[in-house]
Amino acid sequence: MAEKEQVEGITMTEKIESELTTKDIETPGKADDGYIPPGPEEMRKLQWKLDLRIVPWLSLLYLCSFLDRVNIGNAKLAGIVQDIGITPNNYNLALSIFFIGYIIFEIPSNLILKHIGPHKWIPIVMICWGVTMASMAAVSNTSGLLAARFFLGITEAGLFPGSLYFLSLFFTRKEQATRVALFFGSATVAGAFGGVLGYGIMQMNGVRGLAGWQWIFIIEALPTIALSFLTYFVLPDVPRRAKFLTDREREIVLHRLAEDAGPATEEHFSWRQFRYAVMDWKVYMHSLIYICGSTPLYSLSLFMPSIIQGMGFTDLRAQAMSTPPYVFAFFFTVGIAIHSDRRTERGLHIAVPAFVGMIGYMLLIVLADKGATARYVAACITAIGVFAHIPAMLSWFANTFGGHTKKGVTTAICVMIGNVGGAIGGQVYRADDGPLYRRGNEICCGLMAGVVVFSLIFKYLLERENKRRDNLTPEQYAKEAAVPEPCDWHPDFRYVS
Repeated sequence: MAEKEQVEGITMTEKIESELTTKDIETPGKADDGYIPPGPEEMRKLQWKLDLRIVPWLSLLYLCSFLDRVNIGNAKLAGIVQDIGITPNNYNLALSIFFIGYIIFEIPSNLILKHIGPHKWIPIVMICWGVTMASMAAVSNTSGLLAARFFLGITEAGLFPGSLYFLSLFFTRKEQATRVALFFGSATVAGAFGGVLGYGIMQMNGVRGLAGWQWIFIIEALPTIALSFLTYFVLPDVPRRAKFLTDREREIVLHRLAEDAGPATEEHFSWRQFRYAVMDWKVYMHSLIYICGSTPLYSLSLFMPSIIQGMGFTDLRAQAMSTPPYVFAFFFTVGIAIHSDRRTERGLHIAVPAFVGMIGYMLLIVLADKGATARYVAACITAIGVFAHIPAMLSWFANTFGGHTKKGVTTAICVMIGNVGGAIGGQVYRADDGPLYRRGNEICCGLMAGVVVFSLIFKYLLERENKRRDNLTPEQYAKEAAVPEPCDWHPDFRYVS
């Protein structure tokens, strides 16, 4: 038995050394004695080390990012619309134009990140969006606000898809949903924190001759700029160059990733994989689900203060009352993602929360003429469903595709197309539909129903493909395995459904 284990260990090590030879992942060789699997205690310590070094920092960065993109909703209550004379239609355009810049730069940004490394590229991105955010305090007309929001979208585009790709370099597929939930959960914290922070900053109206909305942009930009310098030193490089790992820890990480990837081990940059990413139907199925989910997500995030204000609360109270829905959403988001990882399942963990969100929107519609308390409870339920299905959806991207170039490009494509929902979301709640926003709630209700239906269909299709691969004849297997750089199309690859 010992001899068998040693032979198997040497075989796997040789496979890793022969296949993982690019700059993204490279196994430190163990030519003679083979790979020794870690014990439970050693594995536990390594996972804690990875989690504590990577996940909290990425979460903090995304908190800043999400706070900076949605704080225009708080600025609206603080008087930006009146001060610069922007019309309701142009205000909605300012919300949407952010995502135009965001969409344009996502794929180029992920390719740059892969080329120069995340610990260099992400700080550059942060400095750029922090400076842009602070500059928004100087806008004095509609054109200035539109231009600033467009460039804010361009500069923020590198963080989110880059972080999803980065997490996939350190964690296996069944571990990613929990980490993505903690990362994405910072968006709910940003929503909660943004309401409280907006409430406090509005008290600074008139200080040094600046309006409250100007102080919102300035103060909320400062942490981003400060953290950008620290990120260069705190955020690790790709695994083979991660200095915070010992040689033994690096070997364990790389071995686990290679084993988890199965046959999809291609890691060099490949134009063939780039083409595979563009032509794979699963990319567009993911994108369809994501766009249906991201539209309610961003519309709710951008308009939560206005929706709550429409329930009869004052501007200041509406800022503060926008916090609790995000707090509830955070706990449900993390809990559902943890259960998704334990079950190694994605489709139902998307469909069930999305169904809850659909019910929340239904309640907002039918309770439109009821008291503020009932509508506020409905808003909390809606926020839970809208946010809680996202981590399983995002981790599903990385779970579905193999090959580092293909995975990086497909993740960027899915997020890029999905963020069209952000552009749409800026138009969902119109001024002429307020204060009840019945039409906007009806649109979002229908989109959440789409998430439920499409995620279940996709789950069925992936399960059917897994069964097909289980039953291939030797001739069919050999033919499919012979495809150059097959990535996740290799017949040994199994999809997480």
